[in-house]
Amino acid sequence: MLHGVTLRVTAGEVVAVLGANGSGKSTLIKSVLGLLSPRGGEVRLFGTPQRRFRDWYRIGYVPQRLDAGGGVPATVREVVASGRLARRGFLRGLLGGGAADREAVSAALVDVGLTQRANDPVSTLSGGQQQRVLIARALAGRPDLLVLDEPTAGVDAASQEAFASALRRFVSRGGTVLLVAHELGPLAPLVSRAVVVHHGNIVHDGQVPEPVGHHAGPHHDHVHPHAPYDRPGIWGAP
Repeated sequence: MLHGVTLRVTAGEVVAVLGANGSGKSTLIKSVLGLLSPRGGEVRLFGTPQRRFRDWYRIGYVPQRLDAGGGVPATVREVVASGRLARRGFLRGLLGGGAADREAVSAALVDVGLTQRANDPVSTLSGGQQQRVLIARALAGRPDLLVLDEPTAGVDAASQEAFASALRRFVSRGGTVLLVAHELGPLAPLVSRAVVVHHGNIVHDGQVPEPVGHHAGPHHDHVHPHAPYDRPGIWGAP
């Protein structure tokens, strides 16, 4: 549950939402996306109250460790292409995509390093590669905002690096990122701002903080990419 949370994300920012398990960080993300309805207050998306917002193609969502295959024998390209549906509309989606859709799908596959696996069934990919398919699906829609719920949790190092490279290119094109993370890993250099949630409250909003018991080295400032940000009590908050 969240308590009096106020959060503003501006264009071009990469905002990491950190905190212990059960702190409310996923609730915050789901409230932004309309997956949960807040009991009070208001959510605005691109200046529009959420209840009147219709341009959902502007937001790409990457859920936490969802099975990209979904039990369906779809190929990597087919799953990534489904990310174009929100932008094309339902009818055009049934009729198939055009050149712009094919270009967007191909570019997304390049971004996550899966071009060579485009025609393979998603079920044949590793967990980390399946997670890359999900971010490619989100990127294919050419969103303005990417919302990611612990995208690198339990993912192999190669896929984490691929994630970081894809997000770096997305941000360089003017994209905005809001992500929940328990460990920043290779994403740390991309983060421009950290929001720490503790017992439903925002207890920090600014530079990525140094967790209790960890000391910054001379070249790392206060960013600890592999610090266990989800360990209870690590922030030393009351």
